[in-house]
Amino acid sequence: MKLAAALIGLSLLAFAGGGAHAEGTDEIRIGQTLPYSGPASGFGAIGRTQEAFFEKINAEGGINGRKVKFITLDDAYSPPKTVEQTRKLVEQDEVLMMFGSLGTATNSAVQRYLNSKKVPQLFVLSGATKWADPQKYPWTMPGMAAYESEGVVYAKHVLRTKPDAKIAILSQNDDFGRDYVAGFKRALGAKAAGMIVAEATYETSAPTISSQLSTLKASGADVLFGVVLGKFTSQMIKGVAEIGWKPELFFVPTSASSISFLEPAGLDNAVGLISSSNQKDTMDPQWAGDPGVKEYFAFMKQYMPNADLSNSNYAAGYHYATLLMTVLKACKDDFSRDNIMRQAASLKDVKLPLLLPGMSVSTGPDDYLPFQQLQLRRFNGKSWVGFGDVLDDR
Repeated sequence: MKLAAALIGLSLLAFAGGGAHAEGTDEIRIGQTLPYSGPASGFGAIGRTQEAFFEKINAEGGINGRKVKFITLDDAYSPPKTVEQTRKLVEQDEVLMMFGSLGTATNSAVQRYLNSKKVPQLFVLSGATKWADPQKYPWTMPGMAAYESEGVVYAKHVLRTKPDAKIAILSQNDDFGRDYVAGFKRALGAKAAGMIVAEATYETSAPTISSQLSTLKASGADVLFGVVLGKFTSQMIKGVAEIGWKPELFFVPTSASSISFLEPAGLDNAVGLISSSNQKDTMDPQWAGDPGVKEYFAFMKQYMPNADLSNSNYAAGYHYATLLMTVLKACKDDFSRDNIMRQAASLKDVKLPLLLPGMSVSTGPDDYLPFQQLQLRRFNGKSWVGFGDVLDDR
């Protein structure tokens, strides 16, 4: 009896030891930080959708018989807050992994910590090239096409359609902005010096970007590449219209293309805007009969009936949740952190409900980039319409 009691006591201690609890329980605990407040709060729709998605999964019996506890916390797009919330999720809530947290600076603030703890940092919502470095950070994997790859695609379009362009670049002064600009310039090659006539940057703490826009317009540029995010997307689109600037080609990154960022600027001002995506625009009539899109709308109708379906952040949340589901199902009965990373790094031609036709997800132990294809798209005043072929940065 004493021996049995001692063994029970030891097992209870082990259960309380963090890693054992996270990996040994019948509950799959998933953590996330997102900006539910602050300048990028529009992205909060992603986490709300995923909360509803896992509610649906649990109602259907869970994953391989295990229920999901999804804990998403507000970090206000502030790295110190991200550190605080991530430590809480790992050390107090004892999550098995972090999933789909947003931002380059925010995720950078916790990357070393999570890797030192051997906690999967899966499908980071940032296209910084640094996330795909399995040798240095084997527990981190990106969830977006690389920003540099996206910059390359835009530059190729400029070279193909307007080789005499005079280009102005406005970019966020951080890794997010620098990666896009690096890819854009790399694709322009030797022509970059002659084609780029003006560059300006802004800080995320800045109240406005009006002075930068005036300076860029004064350069005589007829192409504008705006590497902006959140409220600065709205400010840029509205600001360009207010000063009477009409660039022939006007680009914004995928991460700035949500309707929730276009609406405050006036949708008429966004007509002609060019972005890119690997995801079906659920509001585009061409996908009305698509099985994956119909499945998404059925989910939204049941679990988020009051959501604004024109906000693409809801579809993005659903999209990334289906990717994580692929990994979790592949884990079968082994929900160790090691196996989660093993399965995430061995995806083969995975098709997702909202992934564009002709595209798939593949990863490997030395290739942590799940999305490596994009298609250009143009805003018509109501929705984004794809054009051209599926592209990559080669």
